[in-house]
Amino acid sequence: MNVKTAIKKVREKGLGYAFKYATMKLYSKTQSEDAPAKDKKAYNILLLTNRDSDNLGDQVIEACDIGLIQTVMKNLGVKETHYMINSRAAAIVPQKYLNTRDEKHLKNARKTIKGSDIVIFGGAPLFNYLYQTFYEKTAVTLEIAEEFHKPVIFSAIGVERYEEDNAKCQRLKKTLNFDCVKQITTRDDFDALQKYRESEHVTIGKVSDPAVFSDKIFENYTCKDKSKEKKKIGLFILRANGFVDNQIDFDREKAAKLWLDLMDDLKEKGYDYELLTSGHFGDEAFIDYLIRNHNVPLSKCVFNMNTPEKMIEKISSYDAIVSCRLHPSIIAFALDVPSIGLVWNVKVKGFYNSIGCQDRVIETPGITSKLLLEKIEQAMEEGVTKDKDYLCTVYNALFNSIQRIIYGEESDIKPYTYDEILKNMPVYSGTTPTEREEKLERKFRRTYNMYNTRFERNMEYQETIKKLKKEIEELKNNN
Repeated sequence: MNVKTAIKKVREKGLGYAFKYATMKLYSKTQSEDAPAKDKKAYNILLLTNRDSDNLGDQVIEACDIGLIQTVMKNLGVKETHYMINSRAAAIVPQKYLNTRDEKHLKNARKTIKGSDIVIFGGAPLFNYLYQTFYEKTAVTLEIAEEFHKPVIFSAIGVERYEEDNAKCQRLKKTLNFDCVKQITTRDDFDALQKYRESEHVTIGKVSDPAVFSDKIFENYTCKDKSKEKKKIGLFILRANGFVDNQIDFDREKAAKLWLDLMDDLKEKGYDYELLTSGHFGDEAFIDYLIRNHNVPLSKCVFNMNTPEKMIEKISSYDAIVSCRLHPSIIAFALDVPSIGLVWNVKVKGFYNSIGCQDRVIETPGITSKLLLEKIEQAMEEGVTKDKDYLCTVYNALFNSIQRIIYGEESDIKPYTYDEILKNMPVYSGTTPTEREEKLERKFRRTYNMYNTRFERNMEYQETIKKLKKEIEELKNNN
């Protein structure tokens, strides 16, 4: 079977741009006269993103990262037949390993990293340590990459705050300064990133999010007909405890009141609206709560946001959006749809600052639906303005880092201009039925896991209640 036939079969089976390791091996054994002039080798690029998240923002990042890498390789003169992108979940180090520290659970991660020529972390919040375990998975991944001398690039990642006296933070910092780490760029907290870096060989920078290229990557899935009687506003809902989890005093009932008031104000001003999410099951559960407990019309709610192209189509159909989650705002920006961001995480404010729209992000203290409506109307009047130099930063950083890894310092190839990037960037091929089923399965299993966790916690509470009741009875009897 030749290489082109193998690729065709892989694509037909629903893997899109992300090729399986078996196909990567086929490439790595292929030597051709038109291979890169430097060493005539094929490059196996391991891309690590949150591709398995049901948050569609992460799936958009994966598609945009793949498009950016493909464009960079074309820019560098590396033909499609001489590199492979193996797109995997950023959590390549399984939770079972963190729970047991049994090396057998690292077998697949070690094999995959060893077989790669470049490791790229794309877009995911890989520094999270406050209430997630991503930091440790990232640290272990870097330990493996260091062992096998594999160059690592962090591209446009989310950075959690730096804490000098936090052991988790310092654990991560140590591995980020390994020799294998060549570049770290962030889309948000550059000040914190500077504190993580100690080794001068690690280049750092602040760049745009890969999703700013959503308009090109997903151009086949944007809404082509916006003709409607009323302007329509998309309201992207965050899970009920999303603000509280980030130490913000804005609980479920406060959030519910804001959305209900905003819907009333939009109707009064003659606007249409829809409530929707970027796919997280917890966000969709909050919409269901609003329907069941506050009489929000089901007809005004969008459920089952399970593919990135569906979210692209929805956002592109609106005249403006309001979002708590970051990536609906970034995607809306890419699609020239004005957006208003509610701050539940510092990264939201960071994005709006980077595009010069600080007035379109709102903190929750003192927030009202009237203020939100005023901001929505102002944003629609002003529209969206883009700085091409800013948009190119994520591409340029990735280009420079990959160029140095492949060609060293002697290459004088220049990165594409913004217009050249768009001209050469491939578009997303769509979610296949197989991929759609895989996404749904992951989402359902997360929901089941949440249910089982809550059930077990409830059982523990019941046992505690029994013990306390028994102790109370004993105290009464003793008295």
